[in-house]
Amino acid sequence: MAAHRELAGTIGPDSWWFPSGHLRWADDPAAEAKFLETAELLAGWDYRVERYTGAEVRSRFEPALTVPDDVPVLFYPDEAWVHGSHLVGRLVGQAVASGAELRSGNAVCDIGTDAGGSIRTVVLSDGSRLDVDIVVNAAGPSASHVAGLVARRLPMRREPGVVARIECAQFPVHRAMHAPHIEIRPAGDTSVVLHSREIDALIDTGEDPGRLAGLLHESARHVVPELGNSRIAETRVVDRPIPADGWPSVGAVPSVPGYYEAVSHSGITLGPVIGRLLASEILSGKRDELLADFRPARFPS
Repeated sequence: MAAHRELAGTIGPDSWWFPSGHLRWADDPAAEAKFLETAELLAGWDYRVERYTGAEVRSRFEPALTVPDDVPVLFYPDEAWVHGSHLVGRLVGQAVASGAELRSGNAVCDIGTDAGGSIRTVVLSDGSRLDVDIVVNAAGPSASHVAGLVARRLPMRREPGVVARIECAQFPVHRAMHAPHIEIRPAGDTSVVLHSREIDALIDTGEDPGRLAGLLHESARHVVPELGNSRIAETRVVDRPIPADGWPSVGAVPSVPGYYEAVSHSGITLGPVIGRLLASEILSGKRDELLADFRPARFPS
């Protein structure tokens, strides 16, 4: 969160950073006990968390919710939601303005090395060949394929997810929330994005994506009745970019000089800090201890 605030101060927060906090509550005692325990742990690390009743949340934050009056609700005031495509657009635009060259819509089909195994070229699908010193594999779910171009084994976990974007006549919620059985966050303009781990579990049953989106919409209506008047604008079923052991793979791969990885789930959340740490390592050659447990070398080539 601190890295996002720093980035917003550097590039400006307009259109991508919305520090409106995050709400979380549950509807069964076991889940409630678990998230209250997590909140206590975070508070012990000086990570700000506030506790309210459902009635207080409706009066102070989100009047459109149906959360019961006496249910404990946690509010994380320093958290935010991020408009991912707007953030990426801002960063790419600033990079190009600073002299970077953007090649979009061109797949990387080969990565060449010299006799010593060091990175030297990148070949794109349009046939162009780029002379390079460094490659950063930030290819998300396709990271294993890119790693294979340098004879590197990067095992990935298969964990698909489904998200639905809902368009509303009016903006019913103003912050991210983990409600029972559904996660809801604004998506800019008059849209919200919906996700549920419970509905993710239905993907491999062969359920139609449209039906999955309908289930998300139905769950969201129980939390925000105003969403009953909204329509499903977009549904996506995607693979999460998660290395096989569940942890990010970030940093240099010693067996391939010049090749680095930045592969992680929660890329929006972790992006600013991973970017800063990896850029520092590339420029200085110094390895930050924050990345000690996430080094790519734990997956042998």
